[in-house]
Amino acid sequence: MNSTSGTLALGKAEIIRLRRNKRYLFFTLALPIVLYLALSKTAATEGGVSFKVYYLFEMASLGAFSGAFNNNAIRISQERKDGWIRQLRLTCLPANSYVVAKIIATVALTAPQIAIMMLLGRFYGDIQLPIWEWTVIALTIWLGTLIFAALAVAIGYWMNPNSVQPVIMIIFLFFSLFGGLWFPVTGGLRTFAQGTPTYRIVQIGTDVTLHGTVSWIPVSIILIWLVVFVGLATFAVRNAAEAI
Repeated sequence: MNSTSGTLALGKAEIIRLRRNKRYLFFTLALPIVLYLALSKTAATEGGVSFKVYYLFEMASLGAFSGAFNNNAIRISQERKDGWIRQLRLTCLPANSYVVAKIIATVALTAPQIAIMMLLGRFYGDIQLPIWEWTVIALTIWLGTLIFAALAVAIGYWMNPNSVQPVIMIIFLFFSLFGGLWFPVTGGLRTFAQGTPTYRIVQIGTDVTLHGTVSWIPVSIILIWLVVFVGLATFAVRNAAEAI
C-alpha cells in the first residue's frame, strides 16, 4: 500500500467512525435543521434579505463548522493521549497522513449536511435563487469548514482531553454567538463581528443574493483566519512530532 492509498484508507475509516457518532450527527445535522424548520418562517428582513434566507446561511454554517471543529478537537486530543498518533508514526504512512485523513473526513461529511440545508431552503423555505448562487454559497460554507478543521488540529495537538472540551466550547460559542450564527448581530456587536470568519462567510451569502457579486473584504478576512489557523496547526503538529 503506497502513502496516498494509505492516507485515503485512513480517511475512509474516519468517515465511517463519524457517521456512527450520534453526537456528531446531532450537532452537525439534526440541530441546525430543527432550528431552521422552527424559525425560518419568521416574517422579517436582515442585511437586506428576508430572514428565511439569512437564517438558512446561518444554520448551514453552524452545523458545518460545529462538525469540523468540536468533534475533531476532542477526538484528536484523546487519540494523542491514547497513543494512536504515535502508533501511526511507526507505520509507513507519511507524517501528515493523520491530519490529512481528518480533513478528508471533515469535508466529505459536511458536504451532505450543507446540501441538505440548501435543499430545505429551496423546497421548504421556498427560496428562489439561480443555481450559480446556490453553488457559490454552498462552496463558501464548505470551504469555510477548513478554517475550523485547522483550528481543531491545533487545539487537539496542544491540549489534553480533560481540558479540551471546555476550551472548544468557549471558542465555538465565541465564533458562533459573536460571529452572528445564532442570531443577527447589530450595533457595536456587529462592528466587532465583522472581524470574525463566521460573520464574513454568512455575509458572502447575502452579498451574492443581493448583488450577485462577492467583495474582496470578506474574502480577505476569511483567508487571513485560514492562514493563521493553518499556521497554528502546523506549529502544533511539528511540536508534537518532536515530542513523540
